[in-house]
Amino acid sequence: MLRAKFVAALVITLCIVASGNRTAFGQLPDSAFPVKKHDFGTVAVAAKTEFRFPVYNPYNQDMHLRTVRRSCGCTTPIIESEYIQPGQTGSILARFNTDTFRGKKGATLTVVIDKPIYTEVRLRVDGYIRSDMVFHPGSIDFGTIGQGESTEKTTKILYAGRPDWQIVDVRSNVPWLVPTKKLVERTNSRINYELTVAVREDAPTGAFTDEIVVITNDNKRPEVPLKVSGNIESPLSISPQAIAFGSVKPGESITKRLVIKGASPFTIESINCEGWNVTFSDAATAKKIHIVSATFMPAEASGPMKSTVEITTGGEASVTAKAVLTADVRSE
Repeated sequence: MLRAKFVAALVITLCIVASGNRTAFGQLPDSAFPVKKHDFGTVAVAAKTEFRFPVYNPYNQDMHLRTVRRSCGCTTPIIESEYIQPGQTGSILARFNTDTFRGKKGATLTVVIDKPIYTEVRLRVDGYIRSDMVFHPGSIDFGTIGQGESTEKTTKILYAGRPDWQIVDVRSNVPWLVPTKKLVERTNSRINYELTVAVREDAPTGAFTDEIVVITNDNKRPEVPLKVSGNIESPLSISPQAIAFGSVKPGESITKRLVIKGASPFTIESINCEGWNVTFSDAATAKKIHIVSATFMPAEASGPMKSTVEITTGGEASVTAKAVLTADVRSE
């Protein structure tokens, strides 16, 4: 009887092992996780510090991200795309918990994928959270800004430590974000600065996430980033944004219907496109939406072309909107 029970248990164990081998870890191509490590560098207390790991689905079936385990509470992983369609890219957000942790920290994030194969992928984040420097608030979010508008927001930089500590410079990684610093208070070892970030009128349209780098007189870790985000919204939009004509002969004209929308009633003064002669239907009556028949004729044969279509409204508060036109202009 004991021998029979032993044999039965052995058979069950072998079956489990065999089954486990059939569902063992699969091999994902490198393109699925093009980035597996990220170093946040030196950051301040309460700074909003995040990084998105892109996840690409190379299969012809949906990819399912089941869960993410973390090795340290200093980082919170968030699955932003639970299901990723074939050929599409999703993301996993790694949030560095700068409000509750200090010093040199790091975490391994284990991503569990159960479709279309079962596998686990390890991601790594590291960083150093300063205990003597605080951003309040921890990031600057401008929200939605109209194109051509200038605006600014402020955050405080609070320091407790060396009495000779100071901010020597602040830098932006784009020219249209302009930071300035101002010393507000210096009392023994407590030092407060005010950091103002301005968005210039020439900021491009679209969402942005950038950094302002605060540079201090610290020897070891002088650079501390501050996240700045927002969305520049154009007061005028064109649909379609991409106009494709294919093969066109010189002198041949093509008419395209354009839908132009504005935040307030407007007229259309001009439609221009480099390398093309453009005429358009009357749009002299001010309204929020114009449906315009625009006729394009190539000025000369020049092969493949990619040109900018620029629409300008009338009046003193004139604004412009742009679309892209592609065509292959050949005489034969």
